[in-house]
Amino acid sequence: MRDTGTSRPRRGRVLIAAAAVSTVVAGMLAVTMNANASLPSTPSGWSLVWSDDFTGAANTLPSSSNWIIDTGTQYPGGPANWGTGEIQTYTNSTSNLRQDGNGNLVITPIRSSSGQWTSARIETVRSNFKPPPGGELRIEGRIQMPNITGAGAAGYWPAFWALGSPYRGQYWNWPAIGEFDIMENVNGINSVWAVLHCGVNPGGPCNETTGIGASRACPGSSCQSAFHTYRFEWDTNPQQLRWYVDGQLYHTVSQAQVGEPHWTNMTSHAGYFILLNVAMGGAFPNAVPGGQTPTAATVSGVPMLVDYVAVYQTSGGSTPTTPPPTTGSPTTPPPSGGRDAYSVIQAESFNAQSGVQTETCSEGGLNVSHVANGDWVRFDNVNFGSSPPVDFVARVASGAAGGVSGLVQVRLDSPTGQVLGSFALANTGGWQSWRSIPGNVSGVTGTRTVYLTFSSGQPADFVNVNWFQFRR
Repeated sequence: MRDTGTSRPRRGRVLIAAAAVSTVVAGMLAVTMNANASLPSTPSGWSLVWSDDFTGAANTLPSSSNWIIDTGTQYPGGPANWGTGEIQTYTNSTSNLRQDGNGNLVITPIRSSSGQWTSARIETVRSNFKPPPGGELRIEGRIQMPNITGAGAAGYWPAFWALGSPYRGQYWNWPAIGEFDIMENVNGINSVWAVLHCGVNPGGPCNETTGIGASRACPGSSCQSAFHTYRFEWDTNPQQLRWYVDGQLYHTVSQAQVGEPHWTNMTSHAGYFILLNVAMGGAFPNAVPGGQTPTAATVSGVPMLVDYVAVYQTSGGSTPTTPPPTTGSPTTPPPSGGRDAYSVIQAESFNAQSGVQTETCSEGGLNVSHVANGDWVRFDNVNFGSSPPVDFVARVASGAAGGVSGLVQVRLDSPTGQVLGSFALANTGGWQSWRSIPGNVSGVTGTRTVYLTFSSGQPADFVNVNWFQFRR
């Protein structure tokens, strides 16, 4: 969908052509809240590797084990307005984001009495979705777009998409890391867009900032009035990407079409994370009417409904590991025999530290606290084995004041040694409001001394850490 690292006009030529052949009917405000279905049976020949059926209680947020809730108008240190000119502020309020108790996730854009828009955006904790060597990956979701058309839909921009994992913590390496837009729609047009972003910006093999895209009307019922199943497949034999709606193939991109080094740049890293959101305004919806959206006629409060999201793969490699548990009791520093990099390492079990404290953790045991710029914790004899990790995940929380953020970094052998990986963090909602956040890591094997170091442009505390773990 976006997060480009630069503001960019969105698919103007594709949209204008679609607008010319689309009939935009009057606003349809009825919302189907009970059209949920359980997760379907795993398709023949595929294995289920991850899913969320959103079966939580009514008015609860989605599982924090599965999803990170993005808030504000940008990633810390990333492009403003999420890189696309969208005008809403994302929140973690159940007014904008909730499970409905009937098996649906509900994302609702709302305009306040002062004219300010809020909405919601979530992304998977997992960032290593990719096919095994010689196999295929399938990302699928059953979704009803906001059920609004015509003038009342101006500015609505629902999306189901995936970004390359190196984007996390960097935010300026788009589009080389790859972006798969599985379902996009704007302004209530009865059409679904499928787009690949890759290469360089502007221009390149994916014609940025437009991308390589295709669109079509939803089969049977309109995109807005009913649930439809949107599917993306990444096939490694042959090297090909495919997009479907309700099982009907309508867009294909091949390795030969993209070329090198761009195909390798977007397929050789650790994998992708999945996003769901409803933006308001921005370059893509503005391109259709040739003016700013939303407008005074835009109707507030029409949600996108998500029945399920599932990820499958075919044989050809091992199934990616699942995230570690979100709770755990404290451990003491291990004996000289070492630590397993692929087991949960409790942050308070450090062998040495500078500047940090520990405190009682709401998830059990202790956590490292009062962490600020220049602090570090050291973990001796961490054994990575003979195969390098693809990423790491840390359980972190922050009650930092607005404008205060920083980097959590993994380094080797010294507090100023090689940076193995990192991610950025700002306020998560409180010092005991925990999130599992992954970050990519560069290759490392054998037994090493690992440091968590902390870097911020402000002197204030910005993070607590409960545990971390490397993943293959």
